[in-house]
Amino acid sequence: MKNSKYLIAIVTLAVCLIGATAMAGGLKNRMKQRAPAIATLKAQGIVGENRVGFIEFRSAPQQENLVRTENADRKTIYTAIAKKRGVSVEKVGKTRAEVLAQKAPAGTWLQKDNGKWYQK
Repeated sequence: MKNSKYLIAIVTLAVCLIGATAMAGGLKNRMKQRAPAIATLKAQGIVGENRVGFIEFRSAPQQENLVRTENADRKTIYTAIAKKRGVSVEKVGKTRAEVLAQKAPAGTWLQKDNGKWYQK
């Protein structure tokens, strides 16, 4: 009986790990496919990286579905990282925003902690 509980726990863990890996792979592929379109919107100044790690419209929403789905996938990733590290989703997003700001090419619109936008 004890061995069967142990086996069930191992199988459950394996299924969860396989599912998480498959989900992460799908997210990564979707985000990679959207990257060129998002880069174009950034270059045009339509969107920027906000202070909490998400893309935000700076002007009238264009390509709203693209931005919404990208942010949904980012939130899923941030949630998984937060759970793994035992921190808040907001903390993960803010940390990611800092990395994105550092890596952003010149001309990218970024948001300061006070909510004001600036061009790198």
